[in-house]
Amino acid sequence: MSSIVTSQGIVHYETYGRGKPVILLHGWINSWGVWQDEMIHLAEHGHKVYALDFWGFGESAKSKTPPFRVASYVEMVDQFMDTLGIRCAPVLGHSMGGTVALRLALDKPERVTRVAAIGSPINGSSLNFFLKLAGINWVAHVVWRAPTLLRLVIVMNTWGDSERVRKMILRDVEKTSLESFFRSIGDLHYTDLRQPLHKLAIPALGVYGKSDNIVNPNQARVLADSVSGATVHLMNRSRHFVMLDEPEAFHKVVSDFLSS
Repeated sequence: MSSIVTSQGIVHYETYGRGKPVILLHGWINSWGVWQDEMIHLAEHGHKVYALDFWGFGESAKSKTPPFRVASYVEMVDQFMDTLGIRCAPVLGHSMGGTVALRLALDKPERVTRVAAIGSPINGSSLNFFLKLAGINWVAHVVWRAPTLLRLVIVMNTWGDSERVRKMILRDVEKTSLESFFRSIGDLHYTDLRQPLHKLAIPALGVYGKSDNIVNPNQARVLADSVSGATVHLMNRSRHFVMLDEPEAFHKVVSDFLSS
């Protein structure tokens, strides 16, 4: 377990391998662990892979100070790279992490050589109904104070996912703070990158599960329409966690993207 101190508190991260750096960003109520299999794969193919926990999630700081918004997580990744001496690297993100990765590529273009969004909302209106509700302050407080209700909502939203996915989310939500729980998803709901992404001038990848019930898979088309030359894949047997649903196919897509 490794960590650095940033302006808004401790950031926990894990790293595998040696070689060219790659940075992986997790999604809402997740942690670095969602990337563990992909980290091993990339490390075996000549990369030094970094996966970090956003403020308010996993083992990173739970202080109420960070605003827990997409823009603040962009600053967090920028500070992370600066502290570790990573001048620039490919940045891949899942769900909210992919939105952060795209925003980082727009705001700090010198940092990002390639960017990938995996099951990520380009327009926050693509989030499912329950995630939009979770961004409302009073709704989040009610759900948070009723663990049985919170567990029920999670089970409902992961119905049809593997046991591994359900256990992962139930584990990670226990390490999530209330403020990061509703503030991050509330900000994501009102994020819209469609117009800004027309300015993106680096290789971009989108990977979406055809049966994603968390983020509408039509975001694959939105990304393709927004970024000139973007490579987009729809995974036929996947839901939201494509890296866990179709790991071998996902490994190949990412490896091809990084080596192309």
